[in-house]
Amino acid sequence: MGSLSPKASDALIPKYMFLTKGVGKHKDYLHSFELALRDAGIGKCNIVNVSSIIPPGCRVISKEHGLKMLKPGQIIFCVLSKNHTNEPHRLISAAIGAAVPSDPTMYGYISEYHSFGETAEKAGRYAEYLAASMLAELHGLKIDLSKSWDQAKKELRIGDKRIRTMNVVQSARGDRNGLWTTVVAAAVFILEE
Repeated sequence: MGSLSPKASDALIPKYMFLTKGVGKHKDYLHSFELALRDAGIGKCNIVNVSSIIPPGCRVISKEHGLKMLKPGQIIFCVLSKNHTNEPHRLISAAIGAAVPSDPTMYGYISEYHSFGETAEKAGRYAEYLAASMLAELHGLKIDLSKSWDQAKKELRIGDKRIRTMNVVQSARGDRNGLWTTVVAAAVFILEE
């Protein structure tokens, strides 16, 4: 079996990424999940779950711009966080955190996180913290995040390097009548424009 040509292998490296979220409620779990994907704008696509690396040079774009680039039936790669409940009033969250280096030759990191009983703000912050700490670790950097990470600026500082952090989170309370409630958050990769 031969190896892929450089041109073919580059075709699988995402050029763009955007963050999205959604919530769905239905008597059937699967249907509630589908409704959450539709609410996030990605229900018309075939989703392939991938792990957590943002390629060097991958541009973060707005959700609105990213959704315009998708076509029905398109295969999309994404890091997906989801959570669900059919317990009335139970608070659930799904979050994605991202850490994107300002240096376009460095790769970034995405974390997925889901929780019960946490506010959207707390879950989003934690997902962001996870992404920042794992990125630092991946690059072999030993840092004290409590001193290097500025939550207000959404930035991690490591010497002269700057890493922008961000998150998207969807939280919801379980339907009072016991319908399945599903929340999703996703970092969606787009390979070509």
